[in-house]
Amino acid sequence: MLELDDLQRRFRGGLLDEAQADSLPIRGGRFSPQQRLQIYRNNLFTSLCAALGDVYPVIERLVGTGFFRHAASAYVERHPPRSGNLHEFGQHFSRFLGELAAAAGHPYLPDVAALEWAWHEAFHAPDHANVSLEALAAVPARQQERLRFELHPSCRLRRSAFPVVSIWQANQADEPETVDLDAGGECAMVIRRGLEVRIERLGPGEHALLETLERERLAVACVAALKAQADLDLEHCLVRHVAGGTLVDFHLSER
Repeated sequence: MLELDDLQRRFRGGLLDEAQADSLPIRGGRFSPQQRLQIYRNNLFTSLCAALGDVYPVIERLVGTGFFRHAASAYVERHPPRSGNLHEFGQHFSRFLGELAAAAGHPYLPDVAALEWAWHEAFHAPDHANVSLEALAAVPARQQERLRFELHPSCRLRRSAFPVVSIWQANQADEPETVDLDAGGECAMVIRRGLEVRIERLGPGEHALLETLERERLAVACVAALKAQADLDLEHCLVRHVAGGTLVDFHLSER
């Protein structure tokens, strides 16, 4: 008699790999053991492929339902869920598309998928109150270069060699517009403002500023931003992200 946990592991293995199914102690009847297991297998793959479709609707639209289901089924076999929380399922889909030979003719797909996963993460991220403007204004000018900012928990920054924001925006309409893939790369910020998740296109300097602020003090971030975009209006950029809730907290770093 198999222990329950061992039986569950073997049953899970049989669902994902037909070669492991023959050793399972499944009773026959009107349907054979293999047919009984196939019912579970079909339900599992249908549910998980549908879950991927919910997270990656633009990818499904770009490649078509048939191709998407094929890719999603292959993904389920390679990266089955490791948790009962389906919110965590699908995080490797971007990398998977980059390795999928059948998708090699569409090199922008992994970056579009990364953008959609960022949207998914932003939707489920915790909220945070806005930064205290009074406390920020009280920081002496001589200490402002030591400011370390915290980005909103839902904020995700992405950079691509392709116009991924334009591709994503074009596929929100009933009749998507054609996007010129040779138009150049785009930087994006994904963030939840209130109850709405937004994907915003950023200039290279603004993206560099926020990306560096995640790990460095303000003075270093400003240098990185101006290196990426010499004509960036730093003051306007900082005011926009403080007032808009991108930067939600701060402290002074040690010298």
